[in-house]
Amino acid sequence: MFNPSQADVRRFFCGAFTKQRDGQPLDALEALAAQWIAEHPEYHAELADAEAAVARLSQPDAARENPFLHLSMHLSISEQCSIDQPPGIRQAVELLTARRGDLHAAQHEVMECLGRMLWESQRAGRPPDGQAYIDAVRRRATQD
Repeated sequence: MFNPSQADVRRFFCGAFTKQRDGQPLDALEALAAQWIAEHPEYHAELADAEAAVARLSQPDAARENPFLHLSMHLSISEQCSIDQPPGIRQAVELLTARRGDLHAAQHEVMECLGRMLWESQRAGRPPDGQAYIDAVRRRATQD
């Protein structure tokens, strides 16, 4: 199982950004990352310097969103949908996307559900509850 460090994750996203910006070939995962990076121009300055991004690991800032965590969640949700794991997540995200009319906006809502499910799992000392996660996404897809 692949288990990258925080520095590896930062270098990956910075590398994908640089390759896309410079018109270099991207592998499949880099191409997906680059699509999500394009949706977040507010992160481009931070992604432009991998070494500075890695150096900031020792200087956490709770006052601002972590762009690397945010982009990692986009990738995770995209991968979950591509393999439909947990079973039913693809349909739930498709329903929410149709309801919102925008995949990016829908993914941000799914992130909230995913984050809550992981938080509850950690707090209770239990494995993540995939069905509760899917149910939360479906509720969002069916409510105004």
